[in-house]
This record gives sequence, structure tokens and C-alpha cells, in this order.
Amino acid sequence: MALFKSLDSTESNESKAQNEWPDVEPEKVKCLIIGSGPAGYTAAIYAARANMAPVMYQGMEPGGQLTTTTEVENFPGYPEGVTGPEMMEDLKKQAERFGSDVRWGMATKADLSKRPFKVAIDDKSVIEAETLIIATGATARYLGLETETKYKGSGVSACATCDGFFYKGKRVAVVGGGDTAAEEATYLAGLAEKVYVIIRKDYMRASKTMQKRVDNTKNIEMLYEHETKEIYGDNVVQGVRLIKRRGKPDEEEVDIKIDGFFLAIGHTPNSTVFSQFITTDKEGYIVTDAGSSKTNIPGVFASGDVQDKIYRQAVTAAGSGCQAALDAERFLGEQE
Repeated sequence: MALFKSLDSTESNESKAQNEWPDVEPEKVKCLIIGSGPAGYTAAIYAARANMAPVMYQGMEPGGQLTTTTEVENFPGYPEGVTGPEMMEDLKKQAERFGSDVRWGMATKADLSKRPFKVAIDDKSVIEAETLIIATGATARYLGLETETKYKGSGVSACATCDGFFYKGKRVAVVGGGDTAAEEATYLAGLAEKVYVIIRKDYMRASKTMQKRVDNTKNIEMLYEHETKEIYGDNVVQGVRLIKRRGKPDEEEVDIKIDGFFLAIGHTPNSTVFSQFITTDKEGYIVTDAGSSKTNIPGVFASGDVQDKIYRQAVTAAGSGCQAALDAERFLGEQE
């Protein structure tokens, strides 16, 4: 390894590539929103109504994580429930009705060192924005199994509070050994007949308090030293095959019948493009001032799951999107 970065040609080329911007005339906007979902679309609704003419780029997954959810029954205003994609389409139409310019594309580069803020879209175009709202969300971590993708939305979920209700009286499994897994398992235990907690190690990483809560819940069964081999079922999840490890090469295949498979191994906030300038915590979540969407950079605001690792609900994301638009409006008013 080179002692100095400038002496490493590979690193030098990478650094040069990062500093290259599309050779195009920048488009100037008052309010740029990066990311969609409940946070981004709500921000667009409020920003448009405030005559900020927001431009939104929807990102890799237009509508966010809710587009992978079949039924949403806990969002206010839908007494009969609604599918995730339908709800996101409703929010998008509402944003466009008030004049939001909703576009395809994702941020690939950013310079937030001064206003107007500069953002490259798909490495092809450049936007210069007076205010920036980051609503890029967080991506749930998966085990990387082919069958996870196959059954996503059909028994595989990364949010117990979102989808747990559909497994009332059924049997489910939770993968993970930290506080999130313990919380998800105890929440599901109040709904499901049986909850299996699948842990690769021979111990839980969760806090002592959370471990005690799990241990005291009768319908939770801990499966230590188990790894998921595959999920199976006829169109929907019906079971999971595990490998029980007792020290290699001694392995045993275990088959359990379940109706739902919940991932609780964490989320990765989609903040990398902005992290050079924006203050984040050790996990990458954008840090905002208490009770607001304000980041460490005046004029840049964050909303939704990219800055919320506690609640991660559609309704709280929508609320924070509202905050971000109102904060951006006030910021522009103060500049004038």
C-alpha cells in the first residue's frame, strides 16, 4: 500500500473521477428533493403549496420501501387499507397536483460546500438548488438468499410493526440477535401463535433488558447457532430450512413451518452521496437538530428513514417530510 494517497495511481484516478462533473449547464431550482416515499412526496406537497416549485428525483426505488409492501392498514385516511404501491401513487399524484416536478433519476454526486447546492443526477445533468431536502430513506439488510427476493411481500418482511398484523395467530420467524430482533420478536409474540428467533451465534447481542423480555415471553423459541439455508412455499412462505451448526463439520438441517419470515439485521441509510458534507452518526444516519429537519448545513434538510432509526413508519416519515418543507420555506424567507 502506498504511504501517500497521491502516490497511488488507482486512488488518484478514483479521486479524479469523484471530482468530475457532467459538462452541462446547471438547472437552477428553489427546492430540490432527493428521494420519494412518504417523506419525499409529503415534502413535495408542502413545498409546492408554498410556491417553492420543488423538483423531485425519485431515486432507485420510486415510492421507497412501501412499494414492496402488499397491504398498509395503519396509515391514517385509508380505513379499508391500501397497497403500498397504490398509496405511493396517491401521494405522487397529490404532489404533482400542486405543481411538483416529479422526475426519474437519482443523485450520483453532491457538492454542499456552498449555496446554491450542486447535485449531479445520473452523472448526466446538474441541479443547483437554493434548498435541498434529503429523503433517500434506508435500505433493509437482507441475508442475500435468492428465496428472500422471491417471497418479498409474500411472507418475507423487514418490518414487524408494518406487517405483523397479517400474521395474527400464525407462526413466524425473526432473524437477528440484536435489540431490533428482540423488539420485533416481542412485538410479534403479541400477535402470532409462535415466534422463532434465528441467531447465527450462540448468544444474543441484545441488551440484558431486551434479552430478559424475550426470555420471559412464552411463545418465543430461541434457535441459537442456526443459519437460514432457504425459504420455501407455494407462492407464499410456508416454511424455512435452517442449518444448525454444532461446530464444523457437524451440521444438521432443520425444517420449521412458518407463515412469515422477518429480517431484523439492521438497515443501511442511503446517505453516502452526501456524507462528505453532512454530519451522520456511526451507522450513517443523518443527524438533525432536535425537533426539526435541519442538518449541520444551513439550507439542507433531512426527512424520513435516512435520519430516523427509531420509528421507521410511513406516517412518521410523512410528518418529517412536512417538517422539512416548512423548514426550507422559513429558511428561504430568512434569506430574503
